[in-house]
Amino acid sequence: MQLLQAFKDFVDKEALFSSNETLLVAVSGGMDSVVLCELCCRAGFDLIIAHVNFQLRGEESVRDEAFVREMGRRLGKQVMVERFDTTRYASEKKCSIQVAARELRYQWFEQVHAGPILTAHHQDDNIETLLMNFFKGTGIAGLRGIQPRQGRIVRPLLFATKEMLRQFAGEQGLSWVEDSSNASDKYTRNYFRHQLIPLLQSVYPGVTAHLADNIQRFREIEVLYRQGVEQYKKKLLEKKGEEVHIPVEKLRRSQPLHTLIYEIIHPLGFSPQQVSSVVALLDAGSGKYVLSASHRILKDRNWLIISPLAEAPADHVLIESPAGKVLYEGGTLDLQLLTVQAPTADASIAWLDTTAMQFPLLLRKWRPGDYFYPLGMRKKKKLARFFIDNKLSLAQKEKVWVLEMDKKIIWVVGMRIDDRFRITERTKQVLRIAFLPR
Repeated sequence: MQLLQAFKDFVDKEALFSSNETLLVAVSGGMDSVVLCELCCRAGFDLIIAHVNFQLRGEESVRDEAFVREMGRRLGKQVMVERFDTTRYASEKKCSIQVAARELRYQWFEQVHAGPILTAHHQDDNIETLLMNFFKGTGIAGLRGIQPRQGRIVRPLLFATKEMLRQFAGEQGLSWVEDSSNASDKYTRNYFRHQLIPLLQSVYPGVTAHLADNIQRFREIEVLYRQGVEQYKKKLLEKKGEEVHIPVEKLRRSQPLHTLIYEIIHPLGFSPQQVSSVVALLDAGSGKYVLSASHRILKDRNWLIISPLAEAPADHVLIESPAGKVLYEGGTLDLQLLTVQAPTADASIAWLDTTAMQFPLLLRKWRPGDYFYPLGMRKKKKLARFFIDNKLSLAQKEKVWVLEMDKKIIWVVGMRIDDRFRITERTKQVLRIAFLPR
């Protein structure tokens, strides 16, 4: 019964759950999960058994479900069972069967139980995960392997080897079912389990024990590592709305540069291989950028600007009425027809003479080659030059919209109206447009 005491000690040391909580124990019917369930029962914890039938192995899947139901009856515990068409889900989501099964399993667990959810991952699983992460290149976070607790998912067997579980099951006369797919090396984890790790053990007989010790050290190292990374981030990152601005020279002087950049960009969907591309941006000209599926890193003079990629909304809006609100990507325009009154100097409000105006108006993003006659000027000016004079960054330029009538720009929204549509002493009716940014 040494395993039972070690189990209790691990739960207490890691503060995995309290004795008054109801546990949801994931039981496949295999040896690992059967031992986990037995230990929870003998430790006196209140539990519910959860079994997922992925319907992937024909009669074996039926057998496993029946076994778990009978096990619950014998232990006097409630058994919850869910069946999934895993193959169809994988096809719809365009993912592997393994990913589909994992997503389905954990989604269901989270839906049916609000307390701790226990899985039977053990030390051997953790070593396999460590090696798989190492070869994939996941950074230091991957080297700590599986965590004893992540959110409500709890792994209270990480202290135990597979052999320890097998010995306990034999001593206690426990029965279980075997999953035939565990014998196949077509799955990456099985290849590591059956081929790579035994090969390593033939060269270094104590390799699994050493790797298990390393996992604990890596967990502690990561705590120190995270503290250092967060200190650097506080010094480097300037939050501006949805954007993050990083001063180029300050970043360039930071060391270790590649590691810091990885930690900044990896949570935003950038791959480890893109770190060198971001480093290259430091010496690139303005306008160069690197993309992930969700974000862009733009070089803008002395800054790197990280911003989420906008969805693809309409790039133009037709305004057919001189009154009402118009919602668009950049914000809201509030249009009102008024009798003549003194305009304010607020750039977010356009005061336009309606004499030469006709609807509809076109609200659109500015384009290279656009020009207008800025208020107070008799000569036209290209918008690109206007933006330079007003010191707009590349990111700010991308957000500029214009209001156009009959191919004439009447307002650079939120900035300047066209002089040809200004209010004069002859103006009889005014179109007031207020811009409310998002």
